[in-house]
Amino acid sequence: MAASPSGALGALDPTSDRAVFRQIADQIREAIDKGRFKEGDKLPSESELVEHYGVSRMTVRNSLSILQTEGLVVSEHGRGVYVRPRPPVRRLASDRFARRHREQGKSAFIVEAEAAGSKSEVDSLEVGEERPSQDIAARLGSPRRVLARRRRYLLDGRPVEFATSYLPLDLARNTPIAQPNPGPGGIYARLEELGHRLDHFDEEIKARMPTPQEVRTLRLASGVPVIHLIRTAYDTEGRAVEVCDTVMAADAYVLSYRLPAT
Repeated sequence: MAASPSGALGALDPTSDRAVFRQIADQIREAIDKGRFKEGDKLPSESELVEHYGVSRMTVRNSLSILQTEGLVVSEHGRGVYVRPRPPVRRLASDRFARRHREQGKSAFIVEAEAAGSKSEVDSLEVGEERPSQDIAARLGSPRRVLARRRRYLLDGRPVEFATSYLPLDLARNTPIAQPNPGPGGIYARLEELGHRLDHFDEEIKARMPTPQEVRTLRLASGVPVIHLIRTAYDTEGRAVEVCDTVMAADAYVLSYRLPAT
């Protein structure tokens, strides 16, 4: 059943220099933010909004288009416009690669999913040898060939990120790391068993709009950006032993870090 405009939406301000369609979008956005329209609710129909605001149908459509571009609502053909459900937010915490988790046989994604009270899953797994890009090669010390591990991560059945790990072949070939399932604790646990005790990780993070392929892979709604994270793992000898290139749905994450003050 569609939500009613009365009570949830106000009136237009005729003295404002802000365009009418933007005022309407502002009011609907505020109603969503304050929970007057909840996730999954059907918004008032175009006809109801036309009547409520006393504007043309095209003005209402322009308003709804703004909200769709922002990723707040989705239009279902023949049914109406709905407040888009959001995936559970996971905190990308600074301790997700702590050794204690690996010693418990848990990968970083499993740790994060458990903290969110959600079920984790990995699919679309591909493992193989390849020639690295110039950027990846530079980060790993210029190896000619690498082992690449590509996978997509799902949270409660919904894709939230996909990642590719690149490891020098002299470290990974003919080891459990080259298997689809590297075992408890993931590839970092296997690296340490092979004598490459991890010392630290460097991460570079940026936000951008997704490519068409990323939209399909992560099933992103219109207007939802991605977080692009590149992480390099170093052992205690200072060698880069892995580069992980990760793309995440930005609406599924909060980045949470503890930084020392000294």
